Amino acid sequence: MDSSNPRRSIKVNKKTIEARTPRQATYLDDLEKKDMVFGIGPAGTGKTYLAVAKAVSLYETNMVERMIFCRPAVEAGEKLGFLPGGMQDKIDPYLSPIYDALYDFLGKEMTEKLLAKGDIEIAPLAFMRGRTLSDACVILDEAQNTTSAQMKMFLSRMGDRSKMVITGDPTQTDLPIGHISGLSEAIQILKNMDDVAFTEFTIDDVVRHKLVAKILRAYDTYKSS
Repeated sequence: MDSSNPRRSIKVNKKTIEARTPRQATYLDDLEKKDMVFGIGPAGTGKTYLAVAKAVSLYETNMVERMIFCRPAVEAGEKLGFLPGGMQDKIDPYLSPIYDALYDFLGKEMTEKLLAKGDIEIAPLAFMRGRTLSDACVILDEAQNTTSAQMKMFLSRMGDRSKMVITGDPTQTDLPIGHISGLSEAIQILKNMDDVAFTEFTIDDVVRHKLVAKILRAYDTYKSS
């Protein structure tokens, strides 16, 4: 692929989502060609947004039967019990970036319809244990907050006719001190596997407000001084 040309796109619900940087183009290329893709890098680079777009596109073209989205709720712990409502009410705040992307692509009404139907599942990572995830596009967001055991468990859930996308920033783990990030470990273990793709985003790929990239660079400079 010509990395100087970022023109790669995904068609979702009659809209076309185009790559805005060369690395986003590489990411979209990987999402098209590989069954397991890691999107690694800072916030604002489109890792999760483009992964959700791919999931919706695969669903709309009948390439998968369902979309499954999960995150490790590390911040939860004791706090989760103090949040109001049932389990879904408690975990939803941790999954809001996924809801935001789904609402953008499908609209709130269709998203809720597919949730009720079971064609969209949004759940904590722990809910994946013991399952085989077939005929699905499965996205693990904020993967830097998985433990080694959680990451191994998640990757081994992959079933036939499925695509897995793992996104996260290894530099932003919320795990307790002394715990190895499952994402960082998986990168080292799987980096030489031809069937697994890795796109490593940088601050140059941040597509939020231009001030965000400047803020991230300022923090990097401060930490390295």
